Amino acid sequence: MSLLGLALVLAAAVCHATWNFQLKRIGGGPELVWLFSALTVVIYAPLALWVLATQAPVFGPEQILFLAGSTGLHMAYFLLLQLGYRKGDLSLVYPTARSTGPLLSTSFAVLFLGEILTLQMALGALCIVFGVLMLTTGGRVKGQRVSTSLLFGLAAGGLIGSYTVWDAYAVSVLLISPLLLDYVSSVARVALLTPVALSRRATIRVQWRDHRAGLLIIALFNPLAYILVLYALTFTPVAYVAPTREVSVLLTVLTGSLLLGEGQLRHRLTWAVVILAGMGVLVTS
Repeated sequence: MSLLGLALVLAAAVCHATWNFQLKRIGGGPELVWLFSALTVVIYAPLALWVLATQAPVFGPEQILFLAGSTGLHMAYFLLLQLGYRKGDLSLVYPTARSTGPLLSTSFAVLFLGEILTLQMALGALCIVFGVLMLTTGGRVKGQRVSTSLLFGLAAGGLIGSYTVWDAYAVSVLLISPLLLDYVSSVARVALLTPVALSRRATIRVQWRDHRAGLLIIALFNPLAYILVLYALTFTPVAYVAPTREVSVLLTVLTGSLLLGEGQLRHRLTWAVVILAGMGVLVTS
């Protein structure tokens, strides 16, 4: 993995952990997704217009299909993640999703993009799975909240694996601009969720009044985190990029346990390190 690719993905991990912390802290449903997506559309509009003007991209049927598919996968991920954060713990839902995601991404990349899976990659994947199981259950499933967090995390991980490979093909083979791919997804989310937003105008006003700074952070860092990853995917295989992103797991475990009072810091940090060790094995293969 090149130094540039590594730098892009590590920067993306910091951005990703930051906006996820703010998302959990604010709380909400589809109206919150609409609100930060609308802010994203406004903030990134000048950059999107600049790309259109300077690159003059061509959108044929295949490009349009992949733009639409990416939009659907990402919106499903956001809505599911929001529900998971309301029902479970950030430092359980997020690490589970972010650790199963690269395992599935790598598998899908082998199946659909022709990437090669080595023994070292397989060993790293097994280490990740074991770390996730111990992080979320400690070998035992206790109570509804733990099992609920695990299920939401696994479902979100499935969507992460799907959209990572889908988008990797879009930017590396179809040559869709990473910024435009993410921007179109934001615009579509705003359009599709507008009926929900109109029915929850009072809630949106309260969220904007009480959490303006956090919403602006989400609107800025959410697309930035993924745009950085997409640029890395234009010259780096999924099997390297997807696991390296998971540095954000440690950051999120720390914020969930320390700043949100979810507790169990020693236990969760120990197994988060095991997960990262598995990712390290994957990255160096």
